[in-house]
Formats: sequence, C-alpha cells, structure tokens
Amino acid sequence: MKIKDINRVPKHITSIGGQALIEGILMRGPKDVAIAVRKPDKEIILKKDRLNTLGMRHKFFKLPFIRGVVGLVESMAFGIKALMYSAEFFEEDIEEEEKESFLNKIFKDKAEDVEILLTLLFSLVLTIGFFILLPSFITNFFKNRIETPFLLNLIEGGVRILIFLIYVVAVSKMEDVGRVFEYHGAEHKTIHCYENGDDLTVENVKKYPVLHPRCGTSFLFMVMIVSILVLSFFGWPNPLQRLLIRLIMLPVIAGISYEINRLIGKSSSPIAYYLSYPGLMIQKIATTKEPDGEQIEVAIEALKAVLTDNKEEDLWK
Repeated sequence: MKIKDINRVPKHITSIGGQALIEGILMRGPKDVAIAVRKPDKEIILKKDRLNTLGMRHKFFKLPFIRGVVGLVESMAFGIKALMYSAEFFEEDIEEEEKESFLNKIFKDKAEDVEILLTLLFSLVLTIGFFILLPSFITNFFKNRIETPFLLNLIEGGVRILIFLIYVVAVSKMEDVGRVFEYHGAEHKTIHCYENGDDLTVENVKKYPVLHPRCGTSFLFMVMIVSILVLSFFGWPNPLQRLLIRLIMLPVIAGISYEINRLIGKSSSPIAYYLSYPGLMIQKIATTKEPDGEQIEVAIEALKAVLTDNKEEDLWK
C-alpha cells in the first residue's frame, strides 16, 4: 500500500492508541487501558485497568493546548509502567532477598511510583541533553557566519532532526528492539483493521499496513518542526538563555504540536498528507516492522479489551 493511501480517511477514525512493549502491547481506549503480553510459555496475559486521567477529573486539563501537554506526560507514565510490567515476565529467577531492590527497602508500597518518577526524570535529562543542548551547541559554531536568528534556529532544528533519525535508525538495528518494533507494526495494523470496519482476526489484520498517520513517531517529528518556528521568535541569545527559553517553551511547543496532529489525523487534504509524510517515512525506515501472526494476536487481545459498546465514545474528535 502506498503512503498516500494510508492518509485516506477510514470509516471510523478512532482515538484509541497503543504502545509496543516487551513481547506485548499497551492499548489505551476511551475508558480503559489494557496490556497484553505473550509469556515465554506462549500464553497471552491480559491486564486491564480503568482510566482515571486528569482530563477525566478536571475539565481544565481537557482544554486545547493544555490537553496535549498533560496527555504527553500521562502517556509517558503509562508507557513506562507498562514496560516495567511486561519486563517482569522475562526476568531470570533470583532469590527473593536479592530481588528486593534498594527502592523497595526504602519506599515499600510506593517503590513502583518512585521508580516511574525516576525513569521519567532520567528520560527528561537525556532528552534535554541530546535534543536541546547538543543541537544548540553544534549550531553555535555557525553564529559568527550567520547573523539571522531564524536561520540559526533552522539549522538547530535540522541538527535535532538528524540526531533523532540517527538515534531511531541505530536503535532499530538492535535485535531486542526489532521485536518491539514488530509489535509496533502489529498495533498499527490492528487499529487500521478496526478503523476500516473489518472483524478483528489475524487474517484480516495482515492485509493492512504497518504505517499509521496518527502515531507517536509523527507527533515527535511535528514537535521538532514546530520548535523551529516557535523558538525563532526569541532570537539567538547566550547559551544559558537559550536553554531556559527552550525548557520554558517546551510545554507550549508540545501543546501546539498536539493540536496540529489532531487536525491532521482526521483530514485527507493535501496539506495533511505532506505534514504527515515525514512521520510515516520514519516509521517505514525505523520504528515499525512487519509482525507475525502471534504478535498480531496479542494486539487484537489488547484492542478488544478497551473497546466499548458505543463506538462513538472512541471517535477521534
């Protein structure tokens, strides 16, 4: 299937989204979040929890631009927790006293929440280092030759995108990560099948492409594009000011990118096609791979678990 065909609006555009795990998939629906994992003995374990997001509890967090930032943080927390859960099925057997970690000894019942928080902070530090500090440092070598702030920000954005591409391509070559990207493909194919009104069977799912226009990869690429435009308004100040501006504007950039992605997701216009094309290409080159039947079965189990009786509830709005 051609990339242009992937952008055609299906019968039912769903807001349901997922994430690939270690031999499993996380699916998030309008009311529930489900994790399906295939254990080493080939059994599929399904875990389902009721959603209780900030947006569900307070209308303020559902406002445009605000919802994107809140949703991004919550999605990261859901994803990290789900990855930790899926990894548990593949850990080697060790003595119970050795298994008890430093965090378990100190924080007891809160150890998992603390571990998720520390992982989020670590991810944030790496993101700042590789995608904010490093591109800005490299671009600074051009400031004596280029005086236009917009061009400097454009170069910085280009360097950021290049670093991102090198990272995802390098990671995709790792064997274990390759399996995760196959599950990523299974997630996309299964959602395509559901959106087009076909029964959720392995044979039906196999017909659909591994690329999907409403993928998190496309969102990340949109963040990089929007950052070039937004940060251009602040010129090219000294390194400390640049860092502070980029950190302060990160939620703004994420909020704008989210709203743009929402519009692109339900449009079949030429503009939507060209805006989604880079994200689809990154999926094609690195972040998705063709899954096998067993991986598709896991995706189907996860998706079925979050469906509701009323299909209107999961519409992309």
